[in-house]
Amino acid sequence: MILTIYLPTDIFLDIPVLKIVGESPAGFFGLLPKHIDFATALVPGILRYTPESGKEAYLALKGGILIKQQDRVAIATQMAVSGDLGFLKDTVDQIVNAVDEKEKQAQTAVARLEAGFIRRFIELGKHA
Repeated sequence: MILTIYLPTDIFLDIPVLKIVGESPAGFFGLLPKHIDFATALVPGILRYTPESGKEAYLALKGGILIKQQDRVAIATQMAVSGDLGFLKDTVDQIVNAVDEKEKQAQTAVARLEAGFIRRFIELGKHA
């Protein structure tokens, strides 16, 4: 099967592979060439694949979408990094921490909006 990794501005990888192991919100999964067609979201983590050379390789992904259709597996992601497993583990940790920080900032902004809305509602009730 052919594995293609799409980034917003480029194709990161486009090679024949024998096996793919990834992680979705439901847990880990594996794909072999005869696997049924499949689509899933990917969580930030490490994607493992075996190219036709037989030597396992790894990619750190910033989440994404995976679609397997016939003999093609396409992954769309915002960021992909290849390298040895130790380096990629650190990369994934940085990605997850950055996502956590952005979520905290978004939650703080929503809390401020809610507090302002409630304050105005209370003020409106005082004037009625």
